[in-house]
Amino acid sequence: MGSRPPPRFVVRRHDDTGHRRRWWWLGLGWLASLLVVGLVVAAFGRHANAPTVVDNRQQRALLGQIDDLKQQLANLQRSAQVNEVATRSLRGTLAQREEELNGLRADLGFYSRLVGGDAQRQGLKLQEVKLQPIVGSRGWNLSLSLTQNAKRGDEVSGNALVSVEGLRGDKVTRLDWSALGDAAQKDGMPFRFTYFQQLHGTIVLPADFRPTRLRISVKPADGETVNRAVAWGDALSGNITTAQGDHDAQP
Repeated sequence: MGSRPPPRFVVRRHDDTGHRRRWWWLGLGWLASLLVVGLVVAAFGRHANAPTVVDNRQQRALLGQIDDLKQQLANLQRSAQVNEVATRSLRGTLAQREEELNGLRADLGFYSRLVGGDAQRQGLKLQEVKLQPIVGSRGWNLSLSLTQNAKRGDEVSGNALVSVEGLRGDKVTRLDWSALGDAAQKDGMPFRFTYFQQLHGTIVLPADFRPTRLRISVKPADGETVNRAVAWGDALSGNITTAQGDHDAQP
């Protein structure tokens, strides 16, 4: 009997358990790969976001410092404004007090002279000179205060003449009373008193004339003439500056 040739097909029993095991391990491998990929992506994300978080914190800190500096600057500005207002107010108060003090000194000198507090017999004196501009014109109101020691007890009378020195163009010019005063007072401002008197007059200056000084002559009917030179600015403030050679009348 001859040998049998090998069969072309071999029938084997299908192993369902092994097949399922392979698919299970493949699934686990796939899930593990996804987990690894996720961890790697998260790690890169943390590294990428770390500088952004730091930058945001630094930015918030800088913004906070800027706000603090702005507030400090605003406080300093308000403090400076308050100090400026207080300084202006103080300066104004000091100027007012200085003006009041000068007025009191002038009054003290006036009344001291009037009652003869220095126990000397003094004659006619030009106590005060004041100028006040007339708004909208070249005119000026002029006031002269004359005094005499009360111990004298004699009436004094006469006239007061005023001239103005200044510049007209480039030349020094002197305008006499006849070119300044009212026609009704062509001989000067008359006075008659025993103790004191205040004289009032109006002068008008040419438009091209710049005044620098007043020359005042108080001429009593009996006695020596009183001469005074007063700077224009001093006359505006009511202060008398006695020039060298000027003098009061003596008894």
